[in-house]
Amino acid sequence: MDDLPVFELGFPGPLRDRLVAAVLDGSKTTTTGLLQDYEIDGEPLPVMGRRAAVVDSAGERVAVIEIVDVRVLPVAEVDLRHAVDEGEGDTSVAAWRRGHEGFWHGEDYRGWLGDPGFTVRDETPAVLLRFRLMPRSDA
Repeated sequence: MDDLPVFELGFPGPLRDRLVAAVLDGSKTTTTGLLQDYEIDGEPLPVMGRRAAVVDSAGERVAVIEIVDVRVLPVAEVDLRHAVDEGEGDTSVAAWRRGHEGFWHGEDYRGWLGDPGFTVRDETPAVLLRFRLMPRSDA
């Protein structure tokens, strides 16, 4: 697990802790980021088959996932299956979007971005990942 790239969900703190717990219990099998995040960090998009180590808020590697699907779509085109499979309790795309916009429009994200007025729009490109939790013996 130590030789795998790190896979971070949200920022360290309560949100990351909830998201990591959802990965570990199997209820979270998708996640969404904005395309600009990869561009800002100078990172390539994940590719199918790639494995990564999920880290908790303390930076500990707690699980290994394998990417099984990568899609780049406008935020407005996120589908219900993806939204539900994020494991955050959303039962509609509208609820998913409210929650995600709360994150992207929040102080942590806007501060990281360096843009206090950043706003997600329908056409904002999002990176939708689907992954599977690897059994410990395969990690």
